[in-house]
Amino acid sequence: MDLELTAKRDGKEFTISLKGEVNTLTGPKLKELIEAELPDTDILVLDFEGCDFVSSAGLRILVNAFKVLKKRGGQMKLINIGNNFREVLNITGLDTVFGIT
Repeated sequence: MDLELTAKRDGKEFTISLKGEVNTLTGPKLKELIEAELPDTDILVLDFEGCDFVSSAGLRILVNAFKVLKKRGGQMKLINIGNNFREVLNITGLDTVFGIT
């Protein structure tokens, strides 16, 4: 499955809505968008409402973005995550790292 990304900026807050799967093949698309926008972003919001699957490659992208933001005093929020992804975050301990709503 492919990955569709919809982006919206509101000042220093940047929101990405994901639809599809984040995996080894689709992850670079997300990574490129995040890396392009991070310099102007204090709050990165990732909306997973339409996302069916996040692989370890996707988790790596999220962790790297989080590290960059945290170093600058920024934050990352994950919203509308499904039960399967929530379980992965719980197992990896990332549920205590990322802001999840």
